[in-house]
Amino acid sequence: MVRLFQYFYALECRLFQGVNAHFEKKYLNLFFKQITKLGGTTFTIISALVLIIFSSSETQLTALSSALALTLSHLPVQLVKKLFPRKRPYLIIEKTNIPSNPLQDHSFPSGHTTAIFSLIVPFVIFLPLLAYILVPLALCVGISRIYLGLHYPSDVLAGMMIGSFFGCLCFYLLSI
Repeated sequence: MVRLFQYFYALECRLFQGVNAHFEKKYLNLFFKQITKLGGTTFTIISALVLIIFSSSETQLTALSSALALTLSHLPVQLVKKLFPRKRPYLIIEKTNIPSNPLQDHSFPSGHTTAIFSLIVPFVIFLPLLAYILVPLALCVGISRIYLGLHYPSDVLAGMMIGSFFGCLCFYLLSI
């Protein structure tokens, strides 16, 4: 069992390094440094509030689902970060490229990825055509976390799963 974990960790580190190695590419750097902000606290909370305030009744219920999912999804994120205090990859993997002032808290799971998925999933369920825009956007936020040296791929995958679960749960709970 230990060998299996070591194998997956080595695979994950190679994947991480493959994505992070492109850090010096000027346009990718600009893109990922900006898109990562879409999963940040300020953007996600303001987006949810604006959608709640300025949307029609049917869309407003979806926006409420997103806001509730955003709130509830961060409870397990904070709990898991405490229970499994995984160091960020830039602290462990040599020659990792990082922006100035990187995050210092634990890396598992990715809060930015959780946030963006919890925000978009109710809208994707409500209007499936939005998936063509919102899912690639959310995936770019997740990839940005790896690109910026702040998360392992499994951190991002866990964030996608948590955010999507709470997005679905809240949408269906408020639709009943």
